[in-house]
Amino acid sequence: MLVKKVQRTGVIREYDMHSASVRIGYGFILFFCCLMVVVAVFPLIWVALAGFKDLREFLSSTSLRPASFDPAPYTTTWSQLGIAQNYLNSLISVLGSVVCAILFNGLLGYGLGILKPRGHGFVKRLVMLSMLIPPTISIVPLFMNIQHIVQGPSFVPLWLSFGSNAMYIILFTQFFESLPKSIIEAGRIDGCSPLQVFCRIVLPLSRPICVVVAIFALNAAWSDFLLPYLLLRGSSLQTVMVRLFEFSTQQTVNEDDMMRSVVFAMIPPIILFFIFQKQLTENAVSVGIKG
Repeated sequence: MLVKKVQRTGVIREYDMHSASVRIGYGFILFFCCLMVVVAVFPLIWVALAGFKDLREFLSSTSLRPASFDPAPYTTTWSQLGIAQNYLNSLISVLGSVVCAILFNGLLGYGLGILKPRGHGFVKRLVMLSMLIPPTISIVPLFMNIQHIVQGPSFVPLWLSFGSNAMYIILFTQFFESLPKSIIEAGRIDGCSPLQVFCRIVLPLSRPICVVVAIFALNAAWSDFLLPYLLLRGSSLQTVMVRLFEFSTQQTVNEDDMMRSVVFAMIPPIILFFIFQKQLTENAVSVGIKG
């Protein structure tokens, strides 16, 4: 049985591997990539394994491997944390944030990249200029405006805060500018209004950038702490991150309990990454290709 030899289709071709300098460079790149994988994955493994240790073993042992893999400590911390409802709250917050991030930022990107009304260049410069402002500076005026508009704890301000992100707007604008103009003009000739062109033509063609923005918004919304803490603390709508902070302030919580609670907070993003990693890498590459 003949085995077909796998051909290299990347930047480095099979013929290039005959050169000693190319092999050395290839080995260095491979070593650097493996090193980055270890640096990225090791903290996750260490936290997960540390959760199996009791307090005495956690403070005294320097071994990465715990003495036993008894799941009882995780079960106890889960009961103390009571995080099931917070998972649901974070899910609602994340879903609303993703929808607003795609819809509102996409609409503004559509206006700047396709419609281009008078003054669109000035608006685009303002959007890019806003990226120079640290996000924490806008927390105070944002919180004061929310207090005047929304009374009591609500997810709506969290959703709307993701509907005005400068980075997402720039991503949408650049992608929309690369779309074929003939398709947009064909929709206008068929009698579509600007909003119909956006919903029926532009959005279906923008699946790659929508997926990328959705992944960014999902990760940011899940790990967001400051604004949810200011809006939802002390209520039944607390997200996972707010609940973890309150859990850490309890006097009965030890270091090993916090390790296990961090593992509970990491599980959903890791699962989502493994589910959508193929779509994320494919769409990230396609977004970077214009024309």
